[in-house]
Amino acid sequence: MYLGRVVGTVVSTSKNEALIGMKFLIVERLDEHLQREGTSEVAVDSVGAGTGEIVIVCKGSSARYVFGGNAPLDTSIVGIVDTVEVG
Repeated sequence: MYLGRVVGTVVSTSKNEALIGMKFLIVERLDEHLQREGTSEVAVDSVGAGTGEIVIVCKGSSARYVFGGNAPLDTSIVGIVDTVEVG
């Protein structure tokens, strides 16, 4: 898992049937100081996140599990972050 910031949306009118009704967001990876780190990727939203929000992103089979394991996806948004504290 990693922290990310939602920077945009993706609209797809033609997609796999298992993805119908899912919201796609563009997420940029963040470091522990909430600074941009690396590249952006498309993630499926499971929590109602919006542009500009800091989110928790899950990858791989864990990301598929969020939606019952049947959707062909690799990245899911699983939480909206309220605060981050670095000791």
